[in-house]
Amino acid sequence: MKTSELTDDALDRAVAKCEGVEFEVSNGGIFIPDEDGVDEPYQYSPSRSYNDAGRIIDREGIDLRYRVGVNMTATINGQFEQTVGYREVENPQLVAAMRCYVASQLGDEVEIPKEIA
Repeated sequence: MKTSELTDDALDRAVAKCEGVEFEVSNGGIFIPDEDGVDEPYQYSPSRSYNDAGRIIDREGIDLRYRVGVNMTATINGQFEQTVGYREVENPQLVAAMRCYVASQLGDEVEIPKEIA
């Protein structure tokens, strides 16, 4: 699948792969199991939650540019540009940033299992 087309669970899975995060796939999304088995698995959703995406954006120096009412563009060091239209997805800034990150780590095409894509 093209990195520029990833959204929702497929994008979250690709980010988890880049981060080396062990995860489980469930009908409700991508989950990180609790290591000690005490707490419920944590839903990992960097394409929808700044709590998951923020540290990646900061660490990788992802630059976000707004074109008001039109689109969001994300780049890392002027490379791996990803643009998302405001009407395409719910969180265009996070989707653009995470697509950019995935492109920088895995390239323009990624393998996503059919049950997630």
